[in-house]
Amino acid sequence: MKVRHLITLGSLLFNSAAYAVNVNSADAVTIADELKGVGKVKAEAIVAYRTEHGPFATIEALDAVKGIGPVTIDKNRDKIELK
Repeated sequence: MKVRHLITLGSLLFNSAAYAVNVNSADAVTIADELKGVGKVKAEAIVAYRTEHGPFATIEALDAVKGIGPVTIDKNRDKIELK
C-alpha cells in the first residue's frame, strides 16, 4: 500500500511540474487554465499585450500587462515558458 501511495504522489508531482505554458504562443484559454491566479480576463490581456508589443523577452516582462504583477509571476515562474 505504501508503494502505491508513493507512485501516485510521484505521478501527481511529475504531472503538475512537467507542463509549462508558452505565454508567447498559447491562446488565452490555455494560459487561464494553466497559470494560477490568471483567469480569462488576465489571460486575454496577456495575449492582447503580446499581439501589440511582440513576444515577451523575459518572464518579468509580464509585469507590463495590466493585472499581472510580481506575485502572479512568482506563483507561476516554474510554469511559464517563453520559447
